[in-house]
Amino acid sequence: MTFPPIEEQLRVIRRGVADLVDEKELTKRLEESMASGKPLRVKLGIDPSSPDIHLGHTVVLRKLRDFQRLGHTPIVLWGTSTAMLGDPTGKNKTRPTLTREQVRENQRTYIEQVGSVLDIDSAEQRENGEWFEKMSFMDCVKLTAGYTVARILERDSFEKRYKAGEPISVHEMVYPLMQGHDSVELEADVELGGTDQLFNLMVGRELQRREGQKPQICITMPILVGLDGTEKMSKSLGNYIGVRDEARDMFGKCMSVPDELMRNYFTLATDATDERIEELLVGHPRTAKVELARMVTAGYHGDEAAANAVAEFDRMFKQGGLPDEIEVVEISADKLRDGAITVAAALAESGICKSNSEGRRLVTGGGVKLDGESVKDPVQLLTAGEYLLQSGKRKFAKVRVP
Repeated sequence: MTFPPIEEQLRVIRRGVADLVDEKELTKRLEESMASGKPLRVKLGIDPSSPDIHLGHTVVLRKLRDFQRLGHTPIVLWGTSTAMLGDPTGKNKTRPTLTREQVRENQRTYIEQVGSVLDIDSAEQRENGEWFEKMSFMDCVKLTAGYTVARILERDSFEKRYKAGEPISVHEMVYPLMQGHDSVELEADVELGGTDQLFNLMVGRELQRREGQKPQICITMPILVGLDGTEKMSKSLGNYIGVRDEARDMFGKCMSVPDELMRNYFTLATDATDERIEELLVGHPRTAKVELARMVTAGYHGDEAAANAVAEFDRMFKQGGLPDEIEVVEISADKLRDGAITVAAALAESGICKSNSEGRRLVTGGGVKLDGESVKDPVQLLTAGEYLLQSGKRKFAKVRVP
């Protein structure tokens, strides 16, 4: 196996990294790999705990892809056992457990989405159920024997919950040991994770030492801040860009990235070189943001779809045009009162917002247009006919009132 020069590998690996424990060991491991022709085994554990992934999840996947492109062996470890347990990282309360069926269904959708970033077919895919489902109760006791409660409580989230008097389940304390044992089973040279995973990754190093293995290199990536500019990207917070979003929606969401976060998004979510990033950021912010949105969209939908998204965005926002496709929603007769429906209720029925009360807030806030004209009265009635509703810059719907 032929690898790029060590310094070139280190340059690629360092990009965007938050923690690297430690670079001296990594350099030595890369030198050994080059001398022997044997690729490093690079592990990323993924718990399929939900059906969809967003751009925040892809940050560490892209780093695994970096190792893959350098010629090393990417290991996607599906946490089929740990997902049922639930990773307590960053949680302020015990997370509900999942059934085996839920985990399997999530895994099915994850594989397709992970494949949009990583060459999943050439990656080594494993499941930690391979070993955990064969372990006896005494095997589990042995796993916990070498780690103290005091060490586990050093974990930031546990420490906060303990001091606050919040309950901590024993099974949550076992999770870092399970993740660490995965590294022992896989004989991982490197493990990747988000910055919130550093504790778990370091447990892996310790367990490998205990088993006479070389301790893995721990690399963490920053947590991607969401579109609100403050919280980490999260579907529950609505500040996310989904990997499955349609091209025009993905492009539009990227155009909402706060200016101060563009450098992070370029570094963590695109393949733009450092030189190209600097060149874009010293120019006009809008030009940089359009290129960011184009690059992200092209990465998941291809260059043609990204170009079409740019053209549609220009038409909508520079020339006051409309999207190429606008969903038509038929208002059912049982939603009418005396043959009419309020604007607020129509917004909810069209899917532009989730409830009548949210629709009222949108209207009173001045963010709603009806047939191109601003509407101020949330109880304005819509009678029989077809209407174009718009909220903000990206949400459109046509509603038909019978």
